[in-house]
Amino acid sequence: MNPLLQDFNTAPFSKISNDDYKPAIKKAIEIAKSEIDEIINNSSKPSFENTTVDLDFTGEKLNRITSIFFNLNSAETNDEIQKIAQEVSPWLSEFRNDITLNEALFKRVKTVYNNRKNLHLTPEQEMLLEKQYKGFARNGANLNENDKSRLREIDTKLSKLSLQFGENVLAETNAFELHITKEEDLSGLPESAKEAAHQLAKEKNKEGWIFTLDYPSYIPFLTYADHRELRKKMAIAFGAKGFQNNKNNNEKIVLDIVNLRHQRANLLGYKTHAHFVLEERMAENPEKVISFSNELLEKAKPAAKKEFENLEKYAKKLDGIDQLQKWDGAYYSEKLKKEIFDLDQELLKPYFKLENVIDGVFEIANRLYDLHFEEISTIDKYHEDVKTYSVTDTQGNFIAVFYADFHPRSGKRNGAWMTSYKSQQIKNGVNERPHVSIVCNFTKPTPTKPSLLTFNEVTTLFHEFGHALHGMLANTTYNSLSGTSVSWDFVELPSQVLENWCYEKEALELFAKHYETGEVIPMKYVEKIKESASFHEGMQTLRQLSFGLLDMKWHSENPSEITSVKAFENDAFSETKLYPDVAENCMSTAFSHIFQGGYSAGYYSYKWAEVLDADAFEYFLEEGIFNKEVAIKFKETVLSKGGTIQPMELYKSFRGKEPKPDALLKRAGLI
Repeated sequence: MNPLLQDFNTAPFSKISNDDYKPAIKKAIEIAKSEIDEIINNSSKPSFENTTVDLDFTGEKLNRITSIFFNLNSAETNDEIQKIAQEVSPWLSEFRNDITLNEALFKRVKTVYNNRKNLHLTPEQEMLLEKQYKGFARNGANLNENDKSRLREIDTKLSKLSLQFGENVLAETNAFELHITKEEDLSGLPESAKEAAHQLAKEKNKEGWIFTLDYPSYIPFLTYADHRELRKKMAIAFGAKGFQNNKNNNEKIVLDIVNLRHQRANLLGYKTHAHFVLEERMAENPEKVISFSNELLEKAKPAAKKEFENLEKYAKKLDGIDQLQKWDGAYYSEKLKKEIFDLDQELLKPYFKLENVIDGVFEIANRLYDLHFEEISTIDKYHEDVKTYSVTDTQGNFIAVFYADFHPRSGKRNGAWMTSYKSQQIKNGVNERPHVSIVCNFTKPTPTKPSLLTFNEVTTLFHEFGHALHGMLANTTYNSLSGTSVSWDFVELPSQVLENWCYEKEALELFAKHYETGEVIPMKYVEKIKESASFHEGMQTLRQLSFGLLDMKWHSENPSEITSVKAFENDAFSETKLYPDVAENCMSTAFSHIFQGGYSAGYYSYKWAEVLDADAFEYFLEEGIFNKEVAIKFKETVLSKGGTIQPMELYKSFRGKEPKPDALLKRAGLI
């Protein structure tokens, strides 16, 4: 029997073989189609219950199976899984179109929608109905037959292209290694980085040390290696992903994706892809996003230029470097930071043993939201590195299943993300609780040391855990409005707000303890962490804004005339550029957030949410970072509500007013 087609609670990873996916997905699509047919063929007149609610509950089996499959395609993939993904993606995009372009189904949805004023619906029911109706209208339900088939064609192509894009980036990441055999070439590198590189070389049966483009290997190398030519080699390899003359080149894929997205938007009656996307976001339209970005740019640019000039002077004074290059930035920044604040990232790492940081984030969640995490071994996992937890509240009620997967592997894409295997919903009177997962790429333990995190990795863990809380504390009726199913420029608020606790003495004392002595992190370090938090904030802000503006430029103009990805990108970066261009490098060809993930025309949302998070955290600071009343208010107005109410309304019900960028600018030291 196919384990994916059985009824299961937690994902049955160990029972699944790759041969199970295609038949299971095929069968689950058939089941979902018959559920849709039941709604269409219902002889009773369309009502909220027999149409809107029934439709929200369709495809449950399919969602569970595909979430397992695509989560593994990101966290534990192989050639076979990638091949299956290429085959099943078109089936799924065709199935989605079968629903949104189904006239009989849309007719029923429209009937309920047009009668909504007489139905006495709750705000959540109204939101479900509106999102459902818009889901049809915004995805072609009102098109004629010719345009519908063109839309299907575009969607199928897009789903295949974004998969191919991601596969190419992963292949490029895995293809490069810097093999060092001379000890003097390691000068400047911390012991932990050398030890990890030596271990990797050993695993590959080679002498010496191997560095890769995986973040835990790449970032320390760029930050600490004294050997400038080798830093250059690493940086160029990193920036050349998808931009080399080989089978993994993504240039044509980028142009195909942006053109298809533009055509799709036009077909649906929108000026550009960004206009289509932003209609359903807090930001509303590209003009607003661009003006928001430019307003921040105006504040950040003078600071960034000044920081850059100082860094350049510093590099010249230290090593006689006339022109600062991209592979020099992290290296000299770290040295300068150490000099100014007397703060060395390597000195901090012993205080951030992974297990302690996990306990710390759990303890903070306990103090704020009364959650209790217990590691359990009874749940199936897809890799031995994965940790599994049962989450309960203070009364012992079951809240969620939590998976955490922390270390890099060859089958895992770079970066960090949160995802889920099962959404929360209330069905047949039962509150079905969610299964949530976070995936990161932190330094692995070595024979002599546990996994010790950089401070940056600590904030990454808190960030993803903030998303996880949004998923775990979900408490809505309908799964399509549950947890992180919120407007995309609101989704980063819970994640970014939690990062603030990493800078607070009261929170750090809970978990920042030396892994050998148990000594709590000295207060002088905590003060230095806080002081240095806004170090080079102008440059950091400029960098984030440059990514958001590049994304907007790809998606808010007609791309049909673009012939060179690189030239277009250089033009987009003209206002935010500090370092000289590197001819062999291109950002867009590996910009997975917008060409593989869901951030197209949405990358600005990180900065947008920073405005929200700085403003929200100011409230916690006023009342105390563990103030129960503020925490409960945040849980009840933001974390548990999902997408049931417009985000600005949720925010105002928490904060009592709309957010202003002042708190962010103040925190960043820009005013």
